[in-house]
Amino acid sequence: MSKIEVDQITQQSGTTITVGGGACKTAVVDATTVTLGRTGATVSLAPGASQSGFGRTGTVDWCTTAKTSPFTAVSGDGFFVNTTSGAITVTLPASPSAGDIVALKDYGGTWDTNAVTLGRNGSKINGLEDCATLNTEAQSVTLIYVDSTKGWQDIHDSTSNVTGAPTFIVATGGTVATCGDFKIHTFTSSGTFTVCTAPTPANNNVSYMVVAGGGGGGSNSNSNSGSGGAGGGFREGKTPATPYTASPLVAPTGLPVSAQAYPITVGGGGAGSSSCRGTQGGTSTFSTISSAGGAGGASGPPNNPGSDGGSGSGAGGGGTATAAGSGNIPPVSPPQGNPGGTSRPSPGPPSDQASGGSGGAGGAGSPSPNGSCGGAGGAHVNSTITASDTEYSGGAGGVGVPGSRGTPGGGGAGNSEPSATAGTANTGGGGGGSHSGSCGKAGGSGIVVIRYKFQ
Repeated sequence: MSKIEVDQITQQSGTTITVGGGACKTAVVDATTVTLGRTGATVSLAPGASQSGFGRTGTVDWCTTAKTSPFTAVSGDGFFVNTTSGAITVTLPASPSAGDIVALKDYGGTWDTNAVTLGRNGSKINGLEDCATLNTEAQSVTLIYVDSTKGWQDIHDSTSNVTGAPTFIVATGGTVATCGDFKIHTFTSSGTFTVCTAPTPANNNVSYMVVAGGGGGGSNSNSNSGSGGAGGGFREGKTPATPYTASPLVAPTGLPVSAQAYPITVGGGGAGSSSCRGTQGGTSTFSTISSAGGAGGASGPPNNPGSDGGSGSGAGGGGTATAAGSGNIPPVSPPQGNPGGTSRPSPGPPSDQASGGSGGAGGAGSPSPNGSCGGAGGAHVNSTITASDTEYSGGAGGVGVPGSRGTPGGGGAGNSEPSATAGTANTGGGGGGSHSGSCGKAGGSGIVVIRYKFQ
């Protein structure tokens, strides 16, 4: 005998029948055949109502809380399984009925490292009485129970990873400026350049400029002339089609980066001295690129030979003609700097001997032209990687007898009097040397600049 018990069935708009009307209100239909609605009409469940017995459509309801430990799956549900911390066993439902369905998805992309074991729980899996293993990264699988012969069969098995690759670099660190489609990260002190996303292989190259600290100027407690400090080592690389004017020392390619943190070191300027050699400038680094500090300026005898560094310092005065320091130490290509200039004795006393100019990124320091005049410092180089035209890594000029001064080369001016000048901060310029116990000046600190396309 047929029975229909209805709490509420409402006809709406002539084409829709809504079954149920809220909490605790249901429509119970116990009959061989019941037709709700006429041809072309829609039968819908009201908000808060539930249905059963209508069958599934081959889909599951996903549980969005990832599973991190062994569990038993429930028919009709899908589960995200996170094996980041270790392998997990998922037990299939016991005593399944035909049409039962379960789905699983690799939550963390770690099934290849920590696999999921499918416990069959008394039923076959694809016709075999064996548990199965899911061990493919990013895998997702849907299983339907068919019958006792085949048991659970996979109807959907995907290993596709639809995670989109970023089109451009996203990064943080330093002082960030925008120039058209490019970001510029400027580090005037040590820090970290963190690449959050970096596309591979397209658009993952950056242009860079790494300038070391300039050397400090030398001096002597007697009447001899100390030489100025050398310019800090200068290295630059430019990605193709990046719209800025690079220095003549630029490497033809930039540097590929990946999503990670890159420590940045900005070298300080070397200290000047009142009685001996100046101090070498500090090394600057970014990734695999290092620039050596400019050599400290020489003193008088016995410390009057020039020193080696990113650029070499000029020879100090006092005594016979003395050799200059070498640049591009350690050697790289293109060269990061140049040597200093030699000194020469004057016709008069050895104490009147002038010093040579110290090297810069753009050229070698000049020898002292005679015993009275200091040599010119090595030239700087220019780059617009920061979007402004700036001079970097000039060598300081040499020092002559009292009353004369060497020619600056983008670094400080060498001077026989206390008015010797320091290298400019964040340019890597060398500090001016001095004469007769006056203090040599400090070199300028370095700088690191990174430029890349962000859109």
